Amino acid sequence: MIQKMSLKSIMRELKELKDGIGNMSKRGDQSKLWRSRTRSHVAPDEAPLESQLSEQSPWANLPPELLLDIIQRVEESETAWPARAVVVFCAAVCRSWREITKEIVKTPEQCGRLTFPISLKQPGPRESPIQCYIRRDRTSSTFLLFYGLVPSEGESDKLLLAARKVRRAICTDFVISLVADDFSRASNTYVGKLRSNFLGTKFTVYDSQSPCDSRIQSTARPRRRFHSKQVSPRLPACNYIIGTVTYELNVLRTRGPRRMHCILHSIPVSAIQEGGTAPTPSALPQSLDEQLSPLHSSKGKEPIVDTISPSIRATPVFSPGSREPLALKNKAPRWHEQLQCWCLNFKGRVTVASVKNFQLVAAVEPSHNVSPEEQEKVILQFGKIGKDIFTMDYRYPLSAFQAFAISLSCFDTKPACE
Repeated sequence: MIQKMSLKSIMRELKELKDGIGNMSKRGDQSKLWRSRTRSHVAPDEAPLESQLSEQSPWANLPPELLLDIIQRVEESETAWPARAVVVFCAAVCRSWREITKEIVKTPEQCGRLTFPISLKQPGPRESPIQCYIRRDRTSSTFLLFYGLVPSEGESDKLLLAARKVRRAICTDFVISLVADDFSRASNTYVGKLRSNFLGTKFTVYDSQSPCDSRIQSTARPRRRFHSKQVSPRLPACNYIIGTVTYELNVLRTRGPRRMHCILHSIPVSAIQEGGTAPTPSALPQSLDEQLSPLHSSKGKEPIVDTISPSIRATPVFSPGSREPLALKNKAPRWHEQLQCWCLNFKGRVTVASVKNFQLVAAVEPSHNVSPEEQEKVILQFGKIGKDIFTMDYRYPLSAFQAFAISLSCFDTKPACE
């Protein structure tokens, strides 16, 4: 009887299962709409305990062969959001469904798709870039990264990452989170941050976890995450320096766009050589997965207290087996005589002239043995398409988190560079 059921009926059953178990508490109609957008993060890796769902789900005890066939069909048929959420529902049924789903779902480098939270820390595809856009909210100083070409009219935009700009006396911080309503660095939704110097000419990218498989400890004092009434035995949080973004000073006030230079300590230059690979983390900390599970209600949780000072010190993460990190530079624009401006070919993804627009390519030497085709590939491009709307397209070896952090550096004031 099960084998005769269509794929659509199975997907409908999975969606009903998710809706019946995992609805999060909402406060009023406006709160419901806001949280549905801000909490639409990429699906968590961690599924609920199998004992919680085995009695409620008629699909938990399917034969492995049939289960594998079902999930493969779902993965192949649902390639874009919001329909791709069905793949997430498969991983949320029980432990066996989660393990098979993780085996079938490939990394963004292999399939060009974003599914689980760890996808945001993994390199993008080598050929066609992953296309996203950023929406800026000036009133709240927040920046939301969505998956897709341009903003849609509906409420189905896929939120990937969010950042809040925090001005301090000697620097500016962009705190990056998986959700748009919790930017505490003690929260399990915290994934990293971008910090500028006093002049806004140099930025440091911090990651909440080491991007390498090897356990590299930072020099930051460990910080425990706990609720205000009960201590939690979760993993301590550290910050790892994975890259820097530097803008050249324009002392002579010469004409031209901003000139930027990026050093990615976590990616070796060998990653863009023939046969090279970039570090690809396989999982997020368990505590982070548990916190983000859509089947866990947030009702009744106490606020999380951050017990460490905002001034966090950390050491760079250097890729194992390579002493030379990957460097990125601006792709040189050309001066258009008729338009009287500097121009780059964004292939229709940027429509408004702005000093923030840029394209980054690899900065390599002849000794690196990188092919000319690879040197010309645009690894990250960012540009304006409307008021407070910007596109961001990235590819291998950058991840969504790294690309978002680099793009955020454009939003800080840089009077000495223009």
